[in-house]
Order: sequence, then structure tokens, then C-alpha cells
Amino acid sequence: MKYLKNNTLKFYPDKCVGCGTCIEVCPHAVFAVDNGKVRMADRNSCMECGACQKNCPVEAVSVDSGVGCATAVITGILKGTEPVCGCSDVGSNNSGGCC
Repeated sequence: MKYLKNNTLKFYPDKCVGCGTCIEVCPHAVFAVDNGKVRMADRNSCMECGACQKNCPVEAVSVDSGVGCATAVITGILKGTEPVCGCSDVGSNNSGGCC
């Protein structure tokens, strides 16, 4: 499932030590490992939950968590409603324009 067209995820491969923690904590397989190095495999699957950034021991990942669909999904679960993150208005510049 694709979440955000313009998410805030940034990956710095020069800082990466290949530990794979980001792969373990990412709920949507945004990262993969090739030859002992992590790479961004599917950036558009990022829902900006922040797990990768919070768990990276060398700060090779940054993301503004809480601004995208992850917040909408969690809020929907807590309130018992459908997630609302601007998905019905795809292409606009609201909340990242998830799809």
C-alpha cells in the first residue's frame, strides 16, 4: 500500500553501517539489504511512523513522524473511525497527499 507521495523520509547511505535495524522495525518494507548495505527499497510505502529513525543507531534515517498517514491510522484506531489523512484529495498539497 502506498501512503504518501511526498513523504519526509530521508536516508543517508554514507552513515549506514548495515545493521538492518530499520528493516526489522519498518512495518511496510521501505528498506532492504544488498551486499551488507541497507538501501531504500520502496520510499512511497513509508507512512512516517518514525520507527526507523528512532531505532537507527547511527542516525542514517530521518523522518518527520506524526505528519502523515501513520497519525491518521493511529487516530482512527483510537477513535474507532476511518483514517483521514487527505487521501480523498489526492494531488493537493495537504498532509502530504497520501494515496
